[in-house]
Amino acid sequence: MLMKQKLVVISGAGISAESGLKTFRDHDGLWEGHAVEEVATYEAWEKNPALVLDFYNQRRRQLSEVKPNEAHKIIVQLKDHFEVLIITQNVDDLHERAGSKNVIHLHGELYKACSERNKDKVVEWKTNINLGNKAEDDSQLRPFIVWFGEDVPMLDPAMDMVYDADILIVIGTSLKVYPAANLIHFAYNAKKIYH
Repeated sequence: MLMKQKLVVISGAGISAESGLKTFRDHDGLWEGHAVEEVATYEAWEKNPALVLDFYNQRRRQLSEVKPNEAHKIIVQLKDHFEVLIITQNVDDLHERAGSKNVIHLHGELYKACSERNKDKVVEWKTNINLGNKAEDDSQLRPFIVWFGEDVPMLDPAMDMVYDADILIVIGTSLKVYPAANLIHFAYNAKKIYH
């Protein structure tokens, strides 16, 4: 039996925008009227956890109202011909809802929460996270999101995936956000790159 070629997809906000999700930064550099520093850094969390929770609770509610679009579905169909692996900068679950199985989320997942003390203590969480909701270590639950300035724990597995790719497709991202922007430079073995 012939081994299928490894096709790696790097996806970003543009693919989810087609489903109705707003991109992280709009033309004015704000996300839902907030500067990144107000809602997407650990310093913001320390300063105003209620605002940060409300912001991500709104994102979670919005996610529950949208569906995968044609691009998500086409990627699933590629599994008939390739071993499809996805690296997404998105925190939504639209790839999975479309039927994709091998998905790495570089920047976390909206439908998960974690301990503010230990991001390895992760739980599924599809409703609002409120002040007072505790993790198993008795610390406050926070969104399972990689905020600006935090380590990106899935970066090494993503680099390995890109390195092993026979074909690389970049969709819905300009690859301007680092460190994710560096991933394309690890496609040493890719015979074809579509960007």
